[in-house]
Amino acid sequence: MVRQRTKACDRCQEIAPVLYRVRLQPDQPWQFVCPTCWPQVSQGNPGYTYGGTWKAKK
Repeated sequence: MVRQRTKACDRCQEIAPVLYRVRLQPDQPWQFVCPTCWPQVSQGNPGYTYGGTWKAKK
């Protein structure tokens, strides 16, 4: 049995089947961002940290 979960991107609020757990700065809380928003937060950001991938199907 596959569970279908939902979660929205913390930046654009769109529901996505895959989200990336990221920090934009070491002292900020973790955020979940969709594949569309991910390049905007990761590229050229020296404080960026990847924290794993969340998937809707588990």
